[in-house]
Amino acid sequence: MAVCGHCRYVEDHLFADGISVKVQGSLQSPCENMRTVQILLSLLSVIAPLDATYRSWIPDTNFENASNWKEQRVPCGQDSAVFPGDQRVSVFVQSPHALTDLYMPQDGEFLLSHGAGFMAASTEGPECGKGSSVHFLDVDGHHWFDPSLWRSALSTEDLETGRFLFSVDAESVPCRYDDVLFSPETSFRVQMPETGSDVQLRSISVLGQKFTKNEDFSQYVQLPTGKLQFPGPAQPQITNVICQDATGCLCGNDGMLQEICSVQLQHTGGKCPELPCAATLQPVGHCCGICGVVISLDYSSAFSLEKYRSRLIHTFLCLQKYSSVKLAISKVRSQSSVERLGAELKIQIVLMDEKEGSLAGGDALQLGYDIMADSETHGESFGITRAEMQFATGGLTSPHKGSMSAGAISGIVLGTLLGLSLVAAASYFLYRMDACRLRYFVVFQFGQNRSTMEDTEPVDRKGFDNPIFESVAENIQGSGCSKDDLPEVTWHKTEFSNPAFDFNL
Repeated sequence: MAVCGHCRYVEDHLFADGISVKVQGSLQSPCENMRTVQILLSLLSVIAPLDATYRSWIPDTNFENASNWKEQRVPCGQDSAVFPGDQRVSVFVQSPHALTDLYMPQDGEFLLSHGAGFMAASTEGPECGKGSSVHFLDVDGHHWFDPSLWRSALSTEDLETGRFLFSVDAESVPCRYDDVLFSPETSFRVQMPETGSDVQLRSISVLGQKFTKNEDFSQYVQLPTGKLQFPGPAQPQITNVICQDATGCLCGNDGMLQEICSVQLQHTGGKCPELPCAATLQPVGHCCGICGVVISLDYSSAFSLEKYRSRLIHTFLCLQKYSSVKLAISKVRSQSSVERLGAELKIQIVLMDEKEGSLAGGDALQLGYDIMADSETHGESFGITRAEMQFATGGLTSPHKGSMSAGAISGIVLGTLLGLSLVAAASYFLYRMDACRLRYFVVFQFGQNRSTMEDTEPVDRKGFDNPIFESVAENIQGSGCSKDDLPEVTWHKTEFSNPAFDFNL
């Protein structure tokens, strides 16, 4: 095992106070082939394009991370920390630890933060009990192509505050214009398959050091630390190229989608999960079908992907009613011609929500309607020439996949508003026409094909108070109408002809 740091520091502090160190297999002296790795406490400030995307690797191999231990806890003073003898791993240690025994692997290293190290436990600690063996987990299962192991954001600040982007599976792993970040005070081990040489990145940051040249990164991965972090067999290529197209650039992972999906589906037994919607949608670049909405936009040279993304976020996603909706937007090759060179490019918007059962996709669909109506009204100013929406929700009662253009949805919205306006106008007109004429009303009870009037006053009064309007005298006084305006009502015992209905009594 190699230990990073100064040799004197290792001899005086790492194995001080008589700690029992048991090496499983042959091991060279910790001071042989010693190298110094500078560990920065924070990432350097980087001036990047406004449309840059940052991808952060989630797993780590830190000693203090309880999830890295089989027993789900960090070894304490009475414990023996056990690393499998055949394990190849780099472990970052942030603080000093007292242990009874430390079983180290044949090929590995400890990256020590300032003041960190190991020492023998002097007394029994009540919080540790009698102690036991605590085993470090195998970390070789972390794959570069696993979409669940990456977080994406538009800035490093967004990464720190948790404002992550949602993406389809092919774009959840780093794309060719992305900046990839491995947190500075962490160790890790990421498996890169043979097709890893096809992965292109703008830059990559490891232990606080940013690589923008492929030559520099290639030299780093040949170092013992680099070999433990990136075991290969291939490595990503660093290009330091940014996207120059304001309308957006393709991610570049189309050719690796099959491998990405293979890794992704390992979490679900190799099968896509069952969904409540009868007919799922298949977004470009996604491994499985979804319940939700897919909107395809045709665009002109005036379109700006980042400006339109900002509009969708600040106009719609900020609303409380859409708090459960996730939105992904990117440039893709049209699904009908993905395999053809020069295929038609579109802007794809994917909407999904967290609802379940019959409600699945309902909020996403409502947001889809809003986006389509907005594109019909304001799309030209954003460079959108045409919009089409497909949807699939859990509320559909039969296998069906809807497809609507912006014009159709706008027509529905305008038609609904026009219909409501006509109803309101008609109601107001009838109200104005009847306000000075109808001073009584009839309560009808429907049964046995007859309508009867219920009197709440004695019959000899020949009338009753209208609950909608006030008494006759009060209404006449306040409305400006005369008694001559009142309709002539003929009474037949307890029934009369109502001009508002056409019943044959």
